[in-house]
Amino acid sequence: MIRNWSTAVRRTVRSPGTARAPRTARGRTAPVTYGLITLCCVLFLLSPAAGLNPAYGTGDELLAAQRAYFRRWGVIPAELFEDSPGSALTPATALFVHGSWVHLLGNMLFLYVFGAMTEERMGRLQFTLFYLGCGYLALLGYAGANAHSQQSLVGASGAISAILGAFLFLFPRARVTSLLPFLFFLPLRFPAWIVLPFWAGLQWMAAGRAGDGPGVAYLAHLVGFGLGFAFAWVRFGPAARVKSVPVAAPEGENQP
Repeated sequence: MIRNWSTAVRRTVRSPGTARAPRTARGRTAPVTYGLITLCCVLFLLSPAAGLNPAYGTGDELLAAQRAYFRRWGVIPAELFEDSPGSALTPATALFVHGSWVHLLGNMLFLYVFGAMTEERMGRLQFTLFYLGCGYLALLGYAGANAHSQQSLVGASGAISAILGAFLFLFPRARVTSLLPFLFFLPLRFPAWIVLPFWAGLQWMAAGRAGDGPGVAYLAHLVGFGLGFAFAWVRFGPAARVKSVPVAAPEGENQP
């Protein structure tokens, strides 16, 4: 999840006790996760946000196409709660829209690392509904708290944050490789119960400083994270946790 870089019209949303988890970590049984990654990448490449399609022009013409694209498919809080069926669908469509290359790659990295194991634990259908439902509610929660904002909100980070919350509950001792800027980006391995609450704490602090202008919708991260953890707790219960995972999930400590 990154800050706005090209226009001032969008706000980006940024990131079981079974023996099957290591197999998922090797990437063999997560078709929904990899399908979501593929879909997001393809849609981005076809959109004006990628800047690769000459049909959208260059310069001001390209920026205008990007603004129109984000407003059409993204969430505009001030319009969401009107009597428009189309606006009610935008929290779903916005999950598949990304504002820049860095925004896309950051989100897909988090989805790739944490999505596979979570998907295998939940099952394909339940994981799909979980991803879409939590992502929708995370964007809805942000829009409700900023009901007068005219900024377009795009990105999968609300849904991916929900995956992080569920992962924390299900795999609290899974080792996560983190790159910490204040330690010169040295790759260090910590259990998920340290890394993910630390990430959530950063989102909380950033949300308190965030304004209404373009940037990162930290509140959507927090809503998604809380929803994901709560769902895993209610659905699976404390006995469903994996206390250790032989194959660690490699992940950088970049915000989704």
